[in-house]
Amino acid sequence: MPIRAVLFDFDGTLADSFGAITESVNHVRESYGLEALTENVVREYVGLGLEQLMKDLVPVAPPEEAVDRYRAHHARIMIAGTRLLPGVAETVQLLHARGLKLGVCSNKAVAFTKSLVAGLGLAPVMAEVLGPDDVGVPKPDPALLLEGLRRLKVSTSDAVYIGDMAVDVHAARAAGMPVWLVPGGAVGRENPLDAHPDRLLKSFAELIELLPSPH
Repeated sequence: MPIRAVLFDFDGTLADSFGAITESVNHVRESYGLEALTENVVREYVGLGLEQLMKDLVPVAPPEEAVDRYRAHHARIMIAGTRLLPGVAETVQLLHARGLKLGVCSNKAVAFTKSLVAGLGLAPVMAEVLGPDDVGVPKPDPALLLEGLRRLKVSTSDAVYIGDMAVDVHAARAAGMPVWLVPGGAVGRENPLDAHPDRLLKSFAELIELLPSPH
């Protein structure tokens, strides 16, 4: 059965947002008297949602307060500090033109993801953009992916999830849908290959070969 829909993670899959994330993490850390972290360190903790990121990297702070400080800062700098990864713009445009339904399911706050999708020029091809705010829980819970499929009006057998981390594999497995990983995203504390994705792509643009028109 041909794939009719593609759901994407955002950070490390569609875009390199780690510079902006690191800047906002360090803004919050500085406000609590903590020294700055390098981007390589921050990359190890991205992907499990903002509250968990603050618990991990600003452990001295009340999580809700740290989240509020992060969001206030991040809203000002995220678009300037985020860029699409190589091959993304051209590939998603072509997949959309072929008639595939496309959406984003990210653990980032959905308001931020929507702003970035629009700011980076992806809004015309992304039918849905979802975050934990929409379902109440972040990945690896499958609720985010299942809601994405519901909104796109497709079944798990008609779709694939594209991510870059082990958490993406776990979420897709729990949702009962195939999952392919792109290289070079977040580091994570679990090796993505140990989670056994269905496919490891050589590049994002490989999707052009793997996803023909469903019609």
